[in-house]
Formats: sequence, C-alpha cells, structure tokens
Amino acid sequence: MADPIIVGSDHAGFALKQEVKAELDRLGVPWEDVGTDSEAPVDYPDLGHKVAEGIEAGRFGRGIVVCGSGIGISIAANRHRGVRAAVAWDEDTARLSREHNDANVLALGGRSLDHGLALRILRVWLETKFDGGRHARRVEKIETR
Repeated sequence: MADPIIVGSDHAGFALKQEVKAELDRLGVPWEDVGTDSEAPVDYPDLGHKVAEGIEAGRFGRGIVVCGSGIGISIAANRHRGVRAAVAWDEDTARLSREHNDANVLALGGRSLDHGLALRILRVWLETKFDGGRHARRVEKIETR
C-alpha cells in the first residue's frame, strides 16, 4: 500500500479536491483531508499551511493542495521547511516537478484546469520518481533556513 497523502483546498478548489480524492481511492492511495469541507469561502493560506505542516512534521511524505489557480496555496505551502510545492498545468510540468525538483506537494488550480486534465496531471505526478544525480545538488540548495 502507498504512503498516505495529505490533501487540502480552499473553497475554489473544493470540487476538484473531491475528484482528486476519488482518483486516489481508485489508485489505492490512502489520503487524509485537512479541509475545507464545502464551497463556503475560506482563506487559502490556512489550508496550504495545514498541508505543509503535515509534511514539515514528517507525518506525510507528499501532499496535494488546490485553490482557484494553485498559485496562492502553493506560495503558502512553500513557506514551510522541507516543502517543495509545484503548480502543474500539464503532464510535462507534473513530471518535471518530480524528476528535477523532487516536488513533494502538487498544487492544482480548481478554476484554471479542466478537471480531466488535472486527474491526468495527478497520475503522472504520483508515478514519477525523482531523478537525483545533478538535480539532488540543486534541490539541496533550495532551503535557506
């Protein structure tokens, strides 16, 4: 069984997050949802921080965050040590975020992505391994604290 993934979204990402969780179920990947639980307005940083805190504390190896564009929630998540959140807008960016950057958080745009494409991005991101090698040296240089 795969390691559990922590997931979170704001209201604009809620519908896509529900589809992401269903896809994780189909793939046999366990998950924990830290919110939100509806389309009622909430602040995306709060959910980005919740997901990132799970990664930072070592309780989860990977996470998925969703807001309207994926950008704001990824910025919040990236404020945490050891979190490398990447916004992916197609399969290539998802693959490269894993191969080259060892992204441990996938950020998706609930309003900016076709949901079918978002699920393809998710599958590529889950299946792709970090290449290491020259990329490992670069990833090590990301942390500043």
